Amino acid sequence: MFTHQVTEEISLKLIGQKDAEELFELVNASRENLREWLPWVDSMTDAEQYGPIIEAWLQQFAEEDGFQAGILYNGKLAGMAGFHLVNYSNRQTSIGYWLAEAYQGKGIMTAVVRALLDYAFEEYDCHRVEIKCGTDNVKSRAIPERLGFMEEGVIRDGEFLYDHFHDLILYSMLDEDWQKHKETVK
Repeated sequence: MFTHQVTEEISLKLIGQKDAEELFELVNASRENLREWLPWVDSMTDAEQYGPIIEAWLQQFAEEDGFQAGILYNGKLAGMAGFHLVNYSNRQTSIGYWLAEAYQGKGIMTAVVRALLDYAFEEYDCHRVEIKCGTDNVKSRAIPERLGFMEEGVIRDGEFLYDHFHDLILYSMLDEDWQKHKETVK
């Protein structure tokens, strides 16, 4: 099973069927916090519902079309992060992520996205990586802003959340920008 050490405390691992209950419990414990920005939270009402989703995630990894990985913090599942799909002909992908409320504010997601950027540019040979965040999602927006992404603009009514549309901000990072950014923070 794929694992990737990010820092001494943080690692990424592919989620398997045996992780469904732990994943459900993590989402359930942060349900109110997560549902503010994630449109799928209310539809996940028991661990068995993750079975087909986990299969799709494993298939995505097997087909080298990105991956969805569990974020482990000191060995405990803390959230998820990964690539939505890889567009090899245009050499680009996008990153999505969420972190349970109890693990926020520890620098976990910044470290994870930094590692995902390295992976995208080195392993997938991407030229461009995007992140989309709700315009009012200050915590999520802080990640690409902290890592030097360029804010490209607002996607009006870019996502439907339960009973309303909301705007998204589109951020991008190009390979050459990431290489320069990494040099300045060494």
